[in-house]
Amino acid sequence: MTTPPLIDPPRYPPFPTAPPGPAPLPGRAPRGRRAVVAGSVAALVLAVGGGGAWWLTRGDGDPLAGRPRVSDDAAGLSYAIPEGWEHSDRDKLIGAFTSSVGTSGDDREGGSTVLAGRAGAIPEEALKPRAERAARSNAVFFAPDGRSVQEESRATEVSGRPAHTVVLRLDDGKGGVGHLRMTVVKVDDSRSAFLLGIAQPAGPGERRTVDAVLESAAVK
Repeated sequence: MTTPPLIDPPRYPPFPTAPPGPAPLPGRAPRGRRAVVAGSVAALVLAVGGGGAWWLTRGDGDPLAGRPRVSDDAAGLSYAIPEGWEHSDRDKLIGAFTSSVGTSGDDREGGSTVLAGRAGAIPEEALKPRAERAARSNAVFFAPDGRSVQEESRATEVSGRPAHTVVLRLDDGKGGVGHLRMTVVKVDDSRSAFLLGIAQPAGPGERRTVDAVLESAAVK
């Protein structure tokens, strides 16, 4: 399927194109969205074949070299886990995402998280508009009372595959500033994958860590 993402905020965080089947979405969301996630877990069936995540390490010189990695078979991506971050429990995953890591602790006012997911085919020339649209829609979802400003939009590559990265500044409407970074990858002619990183609030350290996780991505 190649249905484009919604512009208006959907019930669940949006993704670049409709996935080939139900895929799990991490239940850890910023304050104000957790009730929606928690109330929807029982209604969804996880049906991602071979979509487990497991750990490995890689030492290729990236900022998170040597750190454990998530290997997400459903999305076809692997990515590093920063020190102090945790992998989300599988029973908390619903919706459009296939794996997630985030800061630990009981801070209900925010935190940092990176989410991976899979989607349908995206032509290389459509990566930029799809990534920008999906990033804006996710900004509306995660900061519904604020606004977002695009800071960066650039073509890139992940393991030699064409990709596009979008960075948004999130203003929550209450004086807080967040950071959203999304990379959409054309895995092959039949499917794509993405990583979505969010930090709320976002100081320099939080931004750098989220960015480093996305930059550590590799196609499996």
